[in-house]
Amino acid sequence: MNDHTDYTVSIHYDRRLYRQDIAGSKAHAAMLAKQGIITQDDADRIIAGLGKVQDEIERGDFPWDPALEDLHMNIERRLTDLIGPAGARLHTGRSRNDQIALDMRLYTRQAIADAVAALRDVQRALTQLAERHSNVVMPGYTHLQRAQPVLFAHHMLAYFEMFQRDIGRFTDCAARMDVLPLGSGALAGVPYPTDRHAVADTLEFSEISPNSMDAVADRDFLAEFHAAAAITMMHVSRLSEEIVIWSSREFDFVRLADEFTTGSSIMPQKRNPDFAEIARGKTGRVYGSLMGILTVLKGLPLTYNRDLQEDKEGFFDTVDTLLSTLRVFADMLPGMTLNTERLESLASESYMLATDLADYLVGKGVPFREAHGVMRRLCQHCEAEGKSLSELPLDEYLKFSPHFDDDVYAITAAASVAARDNPGGTAPNRVAEGLARAKQILQE
Repeated sequence: MNDHTDYTVSIHYDRRLYRQDIAGSKAHAAMLAKQGIITQDDADRIIAGLGKVQDEIERGDFPWDPALEDLHMNIERRLTDLIGPAGARLHTGRSRNDQIALDMRLYTRQAIADAVAALRDVQRALTQLAERHSNVVMPGYTHLQRAQPVLFAHHMLAYFEMFQRDIGRFTDCAARMDVLPLGSGALAGVPYPTDRHAVADTLEFSEISPNSMDAVADRDFLAEFHAAAAITMMHVSRLSEEIVIWSSREFDFVRLADEFTTGSSIMPQKRNPDFAEIARGKTGRVYGSLMGILTVLKGLPLTYNRDLQEDKEGFFDTVDTLLSTLRVFADMLPGMTLNTERLESLASESYMLATDLADYLVGKGVPFREAHGVMRRLCQHCEAEGKSLSELPLDEYLKFSPHFDDDVYAITAAASVAARDNPGGTAPNRVAEGLARAKQILQE
């Protein structure tokens, strides 16, 4: 018969939680002594011994034993080896169920802080890119068809706003996660006069869990983190897609720094945007982890079930994927250069101004729907004749509407952009307001 003893072992991945586990154990030991549940001498020995355990782990000298299955038992066994019987008293008044619930909350708290910091770095890079090219006009798109001229800075600040919402989601997750589960025991609480509020203060939690059963079973905060990470990666993937398209020879809008492109094994002319493509691909990986945790949780009766061991590998992978991707983009965006001549040339292409010409007719008293029809017919005429709108003489304009005049030729891409002077629009002064707002957010 095959040996299946390693099927339930988690030490090869949950050892990653050692800092959180040791921090929680130190706070727990100090509280036990304060409450007279163990002696102060034992607590001092435990806390000092845990420090030695952490040093061993960080030096790579810790004797991990898969036979002990998980992080908690490995640390407790080593602690007892180092300090003797006092080590065996550490687990008084707690269970591995509330212990791991605490470890995961502490780890998630740090992951949220790291994610927010990384998002700020990406926002900073976007803001600097927008400011550096604040006057560049580019074609804006709907349906991947050229639609209306916009400022490049306006386009970059759209992603700033997406990432700002992502920060809000992570911050919301942190607020709901800010609850200490330790002291809930296996599921029903503990029969010792513990001071959970003291532990919460030490570990900087705002409150303690009000229901012991919920506390050991709850992994909502992990699902929330996964969801926030998935939405963030979706935003990164959208930006990746645009970078991939923009850097193609067909668009030729941007050029990435060499360190963020790769060549082809057989085609020496290639500059592949591999980093953006990989980020786009890794988005699906984060989506998968979100579905994984939701599927693990969906059929679990209260309270703790061993299925919850499956909450970690996908979570760790999501954290690593999210942070590494955001750090790549924070470094890649500042080195992206624009082909401003190409951008502004396409933004000035006459059909891009069709809506502005319709608005021009509205300004002459023509109802918008009628003006829209005039411009549709005029564009069809130009396409049939192989002409651009800017090439039409005034007498041809007048065949479609008597309201056209010489001032029709004053409608340019720059004028189109400047006309969008309402809050949130792409007019230069509105984009300047958006840049100022972004800088203020980053300073705060």
